[in-house]
Amino acid sequence: MTDTDRGRSRDRESGFMSVILIFLFIGVIFIPVGLVTLRASHSAIAHSLALVVEIVKRYDIGCVPKPFRINKVSYIQDDSIPKNCSLSFKVPKYMKAPIDIYYQLDNYYQNHRRYIKSRSDQQLLRGRKYHDTITCHPVEFSNDQHILPWGDREELKVNRKNIAWKSDWEHKFGKNVYPFNFQNGTVIGGGKLKPRIPLSDQEDLIVWMHTSALPSFQKLYGRIEMDLDVDNVVVVYLMNNYNTFSFGGKKKIVLSTTSWLGGKNDFLGLAYVFIGSSSVTVAVFITLLHLLSPR
Repeated sequence: MTDTDRGRSRDRESGFMSVILIFLFIGVIFIPVGLVTLRASHSAIAHSLALVVEIVKRYDIGCVPKPFRINKVSYIQDDSIPKNCSLSFKVPKYMKAPIDIYYQLDNYYQNHRRYIKSRSDQQLLRGRKYHDTITCHPVEFSNDQHILPWGDREELKVNRKNIAWKSDWEHKFGKNVYPFNFQNGTVIGGGKLKPRIPLSDQEDLIVWMHTSALPSFQKLYGRIEMDLDVDNVVVVYLMNNYNTFSFGGKKKIVLSTTSWLGGKNDFLGLAYVFIGSSSVTVAVFITLLHLLSPR
């Protein structure tokens, strides 16, 4: 073997080792970060006495009176039947304020192409003087008049304040734009928008308009600004308006405390662990392949 060949072999070995070290470095960094993130999602990080506690309560079926459970779709679409409902549950662990309240939807695809297109940022900002509603078909007119806001995506409604991003209500939703002709036709969603309050102040709508990537998601409803002790009984009064029965969806209410990473969410931690473990596995596989079949 000539000196030139030996030099080329050393270069290959050096490049090979660099690749392995990069994969190992990623694994060594990502796996501990993922484990810490998972622990933060479940343990006391933000406050020494506060665990991340999450209470999830499904209510869509439980809030349907027994005589109507044979045909739940007919019940939910009948405006003449009251939809008032109350849920009560005990607090399993001490929950330190602030406690976030979410509503959760399962099997609901906000990232569907038709749903995402069914929106006009210009109409939300400028109001009724903007009439380009071609992307909102078939939910653009009611009684031969434009709907504001129109589209498929404005049909679910909750009522809470101080939950939307400042950049949204300052720059994306008009301060002088008011709902008009909303839910006056055959398409009925959840609650109703307040016609005398501008869109910029209807933060429940603004929160809803943020598209979720996954079919199971939570939207912030509000916050409880007091601590809850073990065995406290929480009673929630709600209106079971939104129809999830037609597409096999589920509605839930969620109470959750927060850590420095927010509420209880394992996705980020699991993603770090998965990437780190995959990198280590690739490094080991390449090393064994090189040892068994050296070039």
